[in-house]
Amino acid sequence: MRLHRLSLTAFGPFAAAQEVDFDELSEAGIFLLHGPTGAGKTSVLDAVCFALYGAVPGARQSPGASLRSDHAAAGTFTEVCLELTVAGRRLEIRRRPAQPRPKKNGQGFTTERAQSWLREYDAKEGAWKALSRSHQEIGEEIAQLLGMSRDQFCQVVLLPQGDFARFLRADAEARGKLLGRLFDTRRFAAVEERLADRRRAAEQQVRAGDERLLAIAHRMEQAAGATAGDWPPPRQ
Repeated sequence: MRLHRLSLTAFGPFAAAQEVDFDELSEAGIFLLHGPTGAGKTSVLDAVCFALYGAVPGARQSPGASLRSDHAAAGTFTEVCLELTVAGRRLEIRRRPAQPRPKKNGQGFTTERAQSWLREYDAKEGAWKALSRSHQEIGEEIAQLLGMSRDQFCQVVLLPQGDFARFLRADAEARGKLLGRLFDTRRFAAVEERLADRRRAAEQQVRAGDERLLAIAHRMEQAAGATAGDWPPPRQ
């Protein structure tokens, strides 16, 4: 996955529209997101997560928590837009959380429902193509392309505020499942299963061979009768 551009409006501490050009930042190969406490570093990561999954990490998604900036103008929608390339496809995801807006007729506010848009860039036509406005469809598409749930993405990719330590403290089975999905270890699992099948088949052949040898030994013992003398009897 490669991020190209992130724009956010009335999101977290950002009252006005802000844009992050990841392509420009990535020209140096690596970049650092830094700033004083409260500058909005975590909010940038939250915006990426919200664009991808329609939710932000951990406790910041708790009931009653608002993604909307307290400093935004009443008529400005809280919105996040992320342009990225994943699995060879260039996509644009735009999301708005549920939020209050001034009533069109009369005084007061009404709640604007959450909205999502997904588009894909068609290189042949040189234009964006609308794919879906369904939260569920977009969520399933992104989860399938990334191969991770929101919790897994936050633990392994974003690693915000101590979540990496929580990942390290997770039990071996949980980490194994997650890393297996991240690095697509299904082919190794298939080889392991194939070898296990061959081991079981070989064990069965050995048991069958032992049984045949034992049966032959019993027949030899019966045929020898008293002439067998002190020969030891066949053993299982």
